[in-house]
Amino acid sequence: MRRSRYFVLLFNLLLAALPLSAKKDYTQFVNPIIGSGGHGHVFVGANVPFSAVQLGPMNIFKGWDWCSGYHYSDSVIIGFSHNHLSGTGCDDLGDISLMPYSGEMRTKRGDDHHLEGAASSKFSHDNEVVSPSYYAVKLDNGVNVELTTTERVGVHRYNYTKAETPRVLIDLFNGIGNKTYEAYIRKIDDTTVEGYRFVNGWAPQHKVFFYAKFNQPIQSLDVFHLNTPAGTDELQGRDVKAVATFKDGMKELLVKVAISSVSCTNAKLNLEKEMTGWNFDDVHQVAKQKWNDVLSRIEIEGTPRQKTIFYTAMYHAFIAPNLYCDVNGDFRGIDDKVYRNNKFKNYTTLSLWDTYRTLHPLFTIIARKEVPDMMNSMLSIYDQNGKLPIWPLYSGETNCMPGYSSVPVIADAYLKGIGGFDANKALDYMISTATNPKQNGVKDFMHYGYIPADAIKEATSIQLEYAADDMGIALMAKKMGRMDVYHTFLKRALSYQTIFDSKINKIHPKMKDGSWYEPYDPFLANERDGVGDFCEGNGWQYTFMVPQDPDGLIKAHGGDAAFVKNLDELFVAEGDLGEGAPPDVSGMVGQYAHGNEPNHHTPYLYVYAGHPYKTAEKVRMLQNKFYTNEPDGYCGNEDCGQMSAWHIMSALGFYQVNPSNGIFVFGSPLFKKATIHLPGGKTFVITAPNNNDKNVYIKSAQLNGRNLKTSYITYNDVMKGGVLNFQMSNRPNKSFGKAKQHRPVSAK
Repeated sequence: MRRSRYFVLLFNLLLAALPLSAKKDYTQFVNPIIGSGGHGHVFVGANVPFSAVQLGPMNIFKGWDWCSGYHYSDSVIIGFSHNHLSGTGCDDLGDISLMPYSGEMRTKRGDDHHLEGAASSKFSHDNEVVSPSYYAVKLDNGVNVELTTTERVGVHRYNYTKAETPRVLIDLFNGIGNKTYEAYIRKIDDTTVEGYRFVNGWAPQHKVFFYAKFNQPIQSLDVFHLNTPAGTDELQGRDVKAVATFKDGMKELLVKVAISSVSCTNAKLNLEKEMTGWNFDDVHQVAKQKWNDVLSRIEIEGTPRQKTIFYTAMYHAFIAPNLYCDVNGDFRGIDDKVYRNNKFKNYTTLSLWDTYRTLHPLFTIIARKEVPDMMNSMLSIYDQNGKLPIWPLYSGETNCMPGYSSVPVIADAYLKGIGGFDANKALDYMISTATNPKQNGVKDFMHYGYIPADAIKEATSIQLEYAADDMGIALMAKKMGRMDVYHTFLKRALSYQTIFDSKINKIHPKMKDGSWYEPYDPFLANERDGVGDFCEGNGWQYTFMVPQDPDGLIKAHGGDAAFVKNLDELFVAEGDLGEGAPPDVSGMVGQYAHGNEPNHHTPYLYVYAGHPYKTAEKVRMLQNKFYTNEPDGYCGNEDCGQMSAWHIMSALGFYQVNPSNGIFVFGSPLFKKATIHLPGGKTFVITAPNNNDKNVYIKSAQLNGRNLKTSYITYNDVMKGGVLNFQMSNRPNKSFGKAKQHRPVSAK
């Protein structure tokens, strides 16, 4: 009873501390099924914001569309595992899977068409309930499953409806597209089991320890090498499974499972600190309120459909990064060493090539208090690994995607005045990473001033990403008075000019001898016998991958008219990306690919050429076309919140093009009113009273009652609080934001 009262007290304290807006139930608008079909790859299950645990169902892994472990097209569940990726284009995790069933002892996974004798079960979406803090399903095998979580503990409630022996399969072999290289399980007492799973996967390796407590006594714990009996109570090996059997006639079973990257002892500590009692419903209510806390940070007025799409995007934006430390601060580093008593919250699952573009700038507004811990997590990875992170996952660096994309994220936080991390150390680490000769293409970049197409694969994309990143180093160094660093990295940031071919107004791969690669077709994603110059894109798309210097790119075109003409053609150009084009290049409008992140800033580039009304047209069209309330509601991988963040920022009516300068250019607000709740009780309110489906153009704008001639505002304008009012029209006001003095300018 005391433990139950603890959770009730915690819930009431959380509720009392929240602003009035947060006491509304925003979770009612979230539909986590959006993005679980098509190529969205989102997580479906129970979790809390930024949590270590994502507890949800796992299908039989069938390839790319099962990267999260679950796809809406599926109808078989093999278990409920405790960590999942959300929206990624690569697969991993799915650790520590529990599967309840009754009857004869079974360990086989089976397949979709042959489940006889398997522990897996069919299910129907009609029997699912999915919300941010809660997942439930009635399995066809007669067990009703409910799931909820704390940050580090997954809580299961099973109801057995058949008059057969109740059991739980603990599967340490099957994950999501990865391979177990060592696993262990041990029965400690009649209600407690502990163990671990060590895995090689997308991340070179990761280790997950667990400590599981049942509320009913275990009659027996039978252990198996895959499906071969291997005794009772304890087993170590590569292919470990176990079956916990309970008393006949038992109807309800609860199990709470804590995880840790460090040890079973730490997992036990996590359990004892976060989940002392057995009241499932109390835990669910606390988790639900944590989601309401973050969802309420932006309050919108819109239709039910608009609210569902928007708040689902908000939900997806707060799934990752994931907490990666125990309650005492301990975590396992990328060097496989254990770091003890850490003072900041350590995070992992940093999809930086995607999220530096919009998600992290969004966090600087609505998750500012969490940003310092994210920065310190990145700096800590340098201490462990000798370079800043590329795409870190648990105790592994995937080195996935071009660029050193943590750099613009750190620079943006510093330039916006967000403290809580060592800025001098950060800049030194940024410089070291950007000049590390072991970093792909850096040696060539420093030698030639560009990365030759005949030097490495995807050279042109890598150079453009480095250039965008290097502007962050330059601007941070300038603010810190380190002018030698500023000049060096400004030159590198403008290196896109070395591969811009003014004869065709396209980015054009260049060879070691300084000649253009020929024959060149900017439609093709792969060239020269499959050795592509571009990562997940083509020359059309990467021509505009210059978010750090749009006005310089306009000048390279020869001026506004030529630039706008080229940008217009991007959205209508028809051509085939060629054989081997990646499925990530999706959500096509001409050659613009909204399903892939390097394109996301592109519709906003019109603003820099004095044509913000064209940005409004494109942004509103993309919102309506590629964000829906359906399982395939995203046009590509959701990518750990980036696809959602684009929707959130664009729906508010402004967007940060340069990832490191805090300038928000106008687009087309989606709602008549949106309120951003800021630290210190401030609010920034965006109003557009005459907004509707036809009135997509900004006729005029006022900030705190003052008429704006500029087509942008700044980060400081937002964070001071106030009111931004848009007057909308169904006809473009071509004079708004047209004059050069009223346009945003690239910071240099």
